[in-house]
Amino acid sequence: MDSLSLIAEQKIAQAMQERDFNSPKWKNKPLPLDEDRFVPDDLKMAYKILKMSGYLPPEIEERKEVKKLEDLIASTEDEHERLKQMKKLNVLLMKMDAKRESPVNISSQQDYYRKVVERITLHSKTKK
Repeated sequence: MDSLSLIAEQKIAQAMQERDFNSPKWKNKPLPLDEDRFVPDDLKMAYKILKMSGYLPPEIEERKEVKKLEDLIASTEDEHERLKQMKKLNVLLMKMDAKRESPVNISSQQDYYRKVVERITLHSKTKK
């Protein structure tokens, strides 16, 4: 038995002595999903260690950046600034696509961009 298994067994035995595992809190309920459900199984432990150390995998950091840019685009009133952020978002999405083996289907993103462009057009017409 390796040291990691021994430590795990000791922790489980300790938890069994200290508290009841038959708690109704989780009985017949699904366990909460981790944020790393998109991470391959063979990388989950390494990513978890990095996350606990304060580091995030590049894929997750990129997703956070995309979300931040989308929120910024949605909340920005200035059309020029919104267009600038849309260009940044587009470049980031293209970089993410280039890293993948198979490109992501961005048809859902096209609908989002169409709505943003319509909003920009409406704002610019009302300001004239």
